[in-house]
Amino acid sequence: MALGDLGASVIKVEPAQGGDMTRTWGPFSEGQSVYYLSTNRSKQSLALDFRHPEAHDVLKRMVLASDVFIENFKPGTVEAMGLGYEALKAINPRLVYASISGFGSSGPSCDNPGFDQIAQGHAGLMAMTGLEAPTRVGVAIGDMTAGMWAALGIVAALRTSEATGQGERVETSLIASLVSLLGVQGQRYLSTGNLSPRTGNSNPVISPYGTFTASDGPINVAPATDTMWRTMCAVMKLDQLLADSLYCSNAQRVKNRASLQALIDARMKEKPRDEWVRRLTERGIPAGLINDVAQVFSDPQVQHCGMVRNAHHPLLGDVPQMVIPISYKSVDIQDPAIAPPQLGENSTDALKSCSFCDEEIATLIEKKVIFQHS
Repeated sequence: MALGDLGASVIKVEPAQGGDMTRTWGPFSEGQSVYYLSTNRSKQSLALDFRHPEAHDVLKRMVLASDVFIENFKPGTVEAMGLGYEALKAINPRLVYASISGFGSSGPSCDNPGFDQIAQGHAGLMAMTGLEAPTRVGVAIGDMTAGMWAALGIVAALRTSEATGQGERVETSLIASLVSLLGVQGQRYLSTGNLSPRTGNSNPVISPYGTFTASDGPINVAPATDTMWRTMCAVMKLDQLLADSLYCSNAQRVKNRASLQALIDARMKEKPRDEWVRRLTERGIPAGLINDVAQVFSDPQVQHCGMVRNAHHPLLGDVPQMVIPISYKSVDIQDPAIAPPQLGENSTDALKSCSFCDEEIATLIEKKVIFQHS
């Protein structure tokens, strides 16, 4: 989807029998899967009967006219279909071939099914999220991160292909993409052998830094330096804490995090969250609201960033879509946004773009190798 938003012509090849499985996942908007709508903008849909003996020949011919081939089957599946890297490289030496899997294409766990929550647990992300129990991130972050790493790898490989005429195989996995996000906690273990404790919404190495409770709900406050800590105490009229040996340094504040949290929360509860955010940010202390999704999309700054655009859908009319967070000065990459396609909506056009003639396409439809949505 990101590559499509950036201008690539993306053909999504789906099973003619039912299409992408996410088309059946709820919730639904007038019969259309919201899950599917969230990830399939800027693509064409080619509905192909993978079990038909001519289906793989169709794909191989499409590869001749393509710069990039992306697959996310279980490792070994595309090779069994005759669509592995070596087979397609022989057809199109400049092809960039990208694979996304759950656990990678080799190794002791490569055959394990790859689903986002399984990957979050396996990669250590859940172990550092939450407080008392490991907690999954609320969105399918492994799926999305793997897709973004794949897109970045594809763009880099295309530069090589254009310069040398030789393609490349790009590979990532849900596991690898999430391990790459472990950040300072991962480096802490690699450098010291120590595991970071789960601290919920509090920063594990800075205090106070996290979520606090105002009179009408929680806010985030992040005084990352001693100077910010002293300013925060002044704004909140908690100057007595500056002379308290329990909180005289960041190390002491981390050690006594619980008692400090209680003192700050007691003062925070005297005023609403909007007022605290205003007072703190006016003095240079990072602070912000904790919004639900409805509040996010009504937020003036989010609206100013243009994160939502309408895409015209043949059944739903204008469908609001979250756009990719990249902008260019000279071109509007989001305009016009192309709505997620119906199953087989673009089968004919997709094959024409790969040099199939009208007679060949008509024969493929008649043989039910492909399906064209009416």
